[in-house]
Amino acid sequence: MNKYHQILNQILVNGETQQNKKGNIHFLLNQTLTLSPGDLLDIFEGHSIARKKLRSELKLFMSGERQVAKYREAGINWWDYCGSFLINSYPTYFAKLPGLLARIKREMRNSKNYVLFLGETGAESNQAPCLSLVQFQLAPDGLILSAYQRSSDANLGLPADLYHLYLMSREIDLPLKSITLFLANVHIYENNLDKTRLLLDGVENVRFELNV
Repeated sequence: MNKYHQILNQILVNGETQQNKKGNIHFLLNQTLTLSPGDLLDIFEGHSIARKKLRSELKLFMSGERQVAKYREAGINWWDYCGSFLINSYPTYFAKLPGLLARIKREMRNSKNYVLFLGETGAESNQAPCLSLVQFQLAPDGLILSAYQRSSDANLGLPADLYHLYLMSREIDLPLKSITLFLANVHIYENNLDKTRLLLDGVENVRFELNV
């Protein structure tokens, strides 16, 4: 059982239940998930991830694109519920990433921790980022990524966020040592519990429901 499946199993076995306007959830608080490149390979090969769409999504985020229609044109329809425009959302923050990556590659300072902060601005928002902070640490022997998530849908959001973090690491000319996620609240929606059990039983191509 890979580390991703382990945290799914922990939620099923030890998770508490909470009422949520999007649907009841089973959740754990303050979990840490540290993944080596080998761990990431196990997850990406063993879990159905829309890699092409996620690559396109990150590129659109980094360009600052907030028109939902542009995401739909790239085959990404999971933002349709936001209406026609993403207000103060992921593109607002990820538009800072190209400049940060350029600075990292220019400076390459081991003594400095480079941070992408995806935080609250007080502006109206229809989808505040669940991924709140990404930190790039340059060790002598490689790159260490650390990220904080205030809330994580373990079935749909977590694998996508892991893949986005992996894509970010590929932009820096250093071997990746690890990605660590600090998960303040990691959860499975009640309507996806049985499908999660099927996934852990080895059933392929399990499709989870998006709760919005």
